[in-house]
Amino acid sequence: MKTILIKNGIIATLGEKNRVLTGHALLIEDGLVGKIAPQKTFKGKYGKVIDAAGKLVMPGFINAHMHFYSTFARGLGKAPPSKSFVEILNNLWWRLDKHLSNADSYYSTVIPLINAVRKGTTTIIDHHASPYAITGSLASVEKAVRETGLRAALCYEVSDRDGEEKAKEGIEENAAFIAAAQAKDDNTIKGMFGLHASFTLSDKTLEEAAYRGHKLGAGFHIHAAESQADQLHCESHYKLRVIERLRDYGILGRKSIAAHCVHVNETEVEILKETGTAVIHNPQSNANNSVGIADITGMMEKGVLVGLGTDAMTVNMLEEVRAAVWLQHLKRDPSQGFCEPVQALIVNNATIANRYFKGLGELKAGSAADIAIIDYIPPTPLDAGNFYGHLVFGISQGEVDTTIAAGRILMEGKKLKLDIDEEEVSRKSAELAKKLWSKF
Repeated sequence: MKTILIKNGIIATLGEKNRVLTGHALLIEDGLVGKIAPQKTFKGKYGKVIDAAGKLVMPGFINAHMHFYSTFARGLGKAPPSKSFVEILNNLWWRLDKHLSNADSYYSTVIPLINAVRKGTTTIIDHHASPYAITGSLASVEKAVRETGLRAALCYEVSDRDGEEKAKEGIEENAAFIAAAQAKDDNTIKGMFGLHASFTLSDKTLEEAAYRGHKLGAGFHIHAAESQADQLHCESHYKLRVIERLRDYGILGRKSIAAHCVHVNETEVEILKETGTAVIHNPQSNANNSVGIADITGMMEKGVLVGLGTDAMTVNMLEEVRAAVWLQHLKRDPSQGFCEPVQALIVNNATIANRYFKGLGELKAGSAADIAIIDYIPPTPLDAGNFYGHLVFGISQGEVDTTIAAGRILMEGKKLKLDIDEEEVSRKSAELAKKLWSKF
């Protein structure tokens, strides 16, 4: 559909200077926002008209740290109880990822992407691992992303935990995929250079990954100081803090993501600021794994760019931002940490995503037509000044009615418009998951 007119809704443009507009309509042309203007000025004929009465129109949400492959862990009861983060990795995640095939990678991606459409999430930055099916794994993930019509930045998780040859294969998978994405340059799929974490990466592997990544002009996506165990390993083996080690190997920078950063000190925060590295906060995952609460309020006060991810706990960014607010209050006090998580979601995630994509996170002429339309009739005055409060305590409780990505309607009236048979995909996914579980 080349033209879509969205009328009768409240439009929140977001961006650095959010505007909350009533009596306006939004025109989509060829996958981009054509213009936003008073509704009475739109008098032509359009390919599609969406009546957004009783709804809020805003940019689609961005999830800045995700693991699609974790889908197959849902309901898995074979992992023994774990008392620490390292035990969780050994008992669950590193047993699961060893059994993933490329077919598993595809199906475990399609399921959360369908759910992302339902929750108005249109862009996801993912971190993949399948150490016994590395080559071609990112192409399998890409296939699922393109079929659902969303956007994603993808990478493969390089690690030495399964041996040097697997680390080398992971490096090659990243390099090949990044080069292929750069050749397409279509604002739908981007490549990053994935790395697991300092404590599973040798100096040799870090050096080679840094060389290959920089040669391609790519950013890195790595877990950093998620658990205190990462810091203890780094200090005992390298006499450095995690962020210091990553800096020394050239892993940090404006195109790089350091996920978690729960256990960083003031020196490391300063390094993150100076290098322009994005930190991605994953509050529900951190609470679930009992690793702590990252002090994003303090990091943002010191000028660190902090975004919000889900680490595969959900694809619902409104659920995640609420958890982030509660946990910042718990870490500090109820007078602090409200605005920071919301800013991370609706301002900073767009800043981070636009380091790889173009035109995300704000509704204005020329921006990407990635849009979430959410049921919401404000019971109190709503404007740009109090939008954060409405988002956390009201909008978050409404249902997403319509999701649009690149001007393509993926869901309308709460009904999926995808060229995917959800029941068949779920049936096949369950079949593959059962086979995988039998190997535990």
